[in-house]
Amino acid sequence: MKRVMYSGAGLLLIALAVVAFNALSSLVFTNARLDLTEQKLYTISEGTETILDSLQEPIELQFFYSDNATKELVALRNYARRVEELLRAYERQAGGKLNLKVIDPEPFSEEEDRAAELGLQAVPLNQGGDKVYFGLAGTRADGQTQSIPFFPLDQEEFLEYELSRLVQSLASAQMPVVGVLSGLPLTGGFDMRIQQATPPWMVLENIRQLFHIESLKRDVDMIPANVSVLMLVHPKDLPEQTLYAIDQFVMRGGKLLAFVDPYSEADPGMGIGPGEFGEGRASDIEPLVEAWGVRMDSGQVIADASYAMSVGVGAERRSVRHPGWLSLPQGTMDVEDVTTASLESMTMATAGFLEPTEGATTRFMPLIQSSSFAMPMATERFAFLENPEELLRDLEPTGERYTLAARIQGPAQSAYPDGIEGRKDGLKESDNINVIAVADTDLLADRMWVQVQDFFGQRMPQPWADNGTFVVNALDNLSGTDALISVRSRGRFARPFVVVEELQRQAENRFREKEQMLQQRLSATEAQLAELQGTDENGAIELSAEQQDALQGYMQEKLRIRKELREVRYQLNADIEALGRVLKFFNIALVPLLLTLGVLLAWLWRRRGKA
Repeated sequence: MKRVMYSGAGLLLIALAVVAFNALSSLVFTNARLDLTEQKLYTISEGTETILDSLQEPIELQFFYSDNATKELVALRNYARRVEELLRAYERQAGGKLNLKVIDPEPFSEEEDRAAELGLQAVPLNQGGDKVYFGLAGTRADGQTQSIPFFPLDQEEFLEYELSRLVQSLASAQMPVVGVLSGLPLTGGFDMRIQQATPPWMVLENIRQLFHIESLKRDVDMIPANVSVLMLVHPKDLPEQTLYAIDQFVMRGGKLLAFVDPYSEADPGMGIGPGEFGEGRASDIEPLVEAWGVRMDSGQVIADASYAMSVGVGAERRSVRHPGWLSLPQGTMDVEDVTTASLESMTMATAGFLEPTEGATTRFMPLIQSSSFAMPMATERFAFLENPEELLRDLEPTGERYTLAARIQGPAQSAYPDGIEGRKDGLKESDNINVIAVADTDLLADRMWVQVQDFFGQRMPQPWADNGTFVVNALDNLSGTDALISVRSRGRFARPFVVVEELQRQAENRFREKEQMLQQRLSATEAQLAELQGTDENGAIELSAEQQDALQGYMQEKLRIRKELREVRYQLNADIEALGRVLKFFNIALVPLLLTLGVLLAWLWRRRGKA
């Protein structure tokens, strides 16, 4: 009995100690956290610290959260707590330059009117008319405001970026200016093929959050002095005066981000004509980049067997790999350049390639490259392409890695050393130019990197590739403001299944040759069947006895081949299914077995010690 009492008292003391420790830690260590996530999503990044430490004027943050109305919404309350914790951390790091107010806007209150005035989104909670506010508004000393209308629950990985972006935009007296000269409908328009209006491209919306955009006409003869970065998109057939304006902008120290393309699938074209055969869908600024030590062959597209994307070719057909559409993993990107170091994946479609010219005075630094299982193909191959597998069969890798995007820096000569007619007094050289060139324009299109959903009238992007991040990173870097880059790349809506994709790629390479052989045998058998069949005047099929025997044999052969073909295509997923079984074993059986074994061993060890 005494041992029981002692043991009972000991258990009670332990329980009391645990309760006391929890109570004390909740008071003393309120803001202490241990972040074990791979990308440190719950730790303020160095970029955020830089932004907060550089604040010159005080900023007031008003966090509107309907606390009383969300008592039964556990997920929302947990996320709201996470938002408030991060805002408190911002407030501490800013050293008095940030003042946070947490407001619960009750219905029909002045706080609710204030939230609506600041542009926050009220989301209906039920049919009774109750609404939930869950957003943030920031106000600068001069009264300028910025807001996050609502924090979507499925966007938590982007929380720090959104908060830092708001603070950064309020801290800057004015946003850097990006001059956009585009041959594609980035701002939206009307699609003649589907007879519908098209919204602005999401990449432009991303840029607009951090920069002031100034649209330039294709015949502009001088780049405005307030433009920090010039962004060229699909510059087709620009007049000489515009090319000269771009040249002089770069010569006087202006930064350039150029997207050119040998075959732009995003180019709406003009119907039947040269544009449909490839050459009308090409863009280049050849006289400029040649002078700066770079060239792009506007008649060739890179096909890559390693990074070919899987695309659908019909409702009743399996997906096939398209070597002209590339899904580029992290290993294809320069880890030392700030624009690509933190990216994980990008996608491109019918991209060209860049290469330095002989004797160039500039430094040519590849940012994104293909694999060594790639080769250039003529753009004409893609104009009427129906089955991408045709490209795979004809692909003969050169063993060379082709540059899809590059930075060009260093001393350079003007492409117009003697000027142009009426303008002879321009700059002839520059000690250091800074240009980023990308041999693809399709990467900017929404379908290549982001899914856009409507959320109560607000367009909510859910990126599945880093195309948009790459563009904003490049503009940030070229404009001289890169504090947000490390914050922006920390979260992802979707992470690729790298191992599964590699297994699928290996399986397809292993079985493609056998599949092609069987397909050829099947085609030959069907051709022989067709030769055996003839018709009389009444349309009836005439077959001799020998032909009937041969026909029966060919039919059986056809069935055997089709069975083998189905088996080969089934085997494409065998390795992936095997991986799934292994993962299920680890998750469902192995870990519990190991834990059980550990407990049994501990129990036996204690019994042995007592004995």
